[in-house]
Amino acid sequence: MAGGPADEAGITGDAAGMSAEREREFLAHRRLVFTIAYDVTGSVSDAEDVVQETWLRYSAASGVPRNPRAYLARVASRQALNAVRAASRRREEYPGEWLPEPLPTGQDAPGPYDPEASALTGADVSTAMLVLMQQLGGPERVALVLRDIFGFGYAEIAEVLESSQASVRQTVHRARERVRSGVPRNPPDKAEHRAAVERFLQAALTGQIQALLEVLAPDVVLHSDGGGIVSAARRPVYGQEKVAALLLGLAAKFGADAAPEFVELNGLPAVAFREDGTVTTVFQLERQDGLVTGVYAMRNPDKLLRLQ
Repeated sequence: MAGGPADEAGITGDAAGMSAEREREFLAHRRLVFTIAYDVTGSVSDAEDVVQETWLRYSAASGVPRNPRAYLARVASRQALNAVRAASRRREEYPGEWLPEPLPTGQDAPGPYDPEASALTGADVSTAMLVLMQQLGGPERVALVLRDIFGFGYAEIAEVLESSQASVRQTVHRARERVRSGVPRNPPDKAEHRAAVERFLQAALTGQIQALLEVLAPDVVLHSDGGGIVSAARRPVYGQEKVAALLLGLAAKFGADAAPEFVELNGLPAVAFREDGTVTTVFQLERQDGLVTGVYAMRNPDKLLRLQ
């Protein structure tokens, strides 16, 4: 096969007859593409769109990438940044708190998420991490994901962001300071987390205020997202007593017939509630030193579609 001149995307050679090989390469790096997009946008649907657009660009590119992993990361990062810019106005006008869309993981995750689910575990994709990521600018999110999750070099990240290596180093350092200090450094143990979710759930559903206070950290924060579609606290709720009171109120709303289900979201056990067969609320917990420090209540039906 005769080689051709490299284009600006870093591709060389004749692409004829390479579609099968290109598809294999893409599937081998699909988790990379999805995770970049999901961590940067905080949206499963936006991440799916980025995966699709990245594949279309990859399959249509002339020639064969010299480094498929770097090429796909570059395309995915730029498409994710485009998605962030497109969503900026919607985020500004969003009613109440905006929380990342929960990602089903584990063996029971719906079909298209299986490739990602095997690796989407630990603090790097926790809801707490994603919430903090959304406080960063788009380029900071991309730089942090590429450097700290996938180990890309500063030169490669600089090419993605069309910046200098020195600037990228500063960007990564700033992002780490703002994000890493707010999440546990070590991935939580799933069994311990499941036990903590069970204690939390038991205390809330039985109305045991003292038992509930004992599992909540003094500075616990509850975040909820109803999307302006269903009722939810518009602002974070701070402190043991206020969070406990709100949770007990929700438990009373669900009633004695509530049938909670344990699910795995973002790599950790969580709990989902159904009403008339439809998942209407999921709770994800953040823990430190054995106590619940964060409660994330997703009630926006548009963000719960993948759990139905």
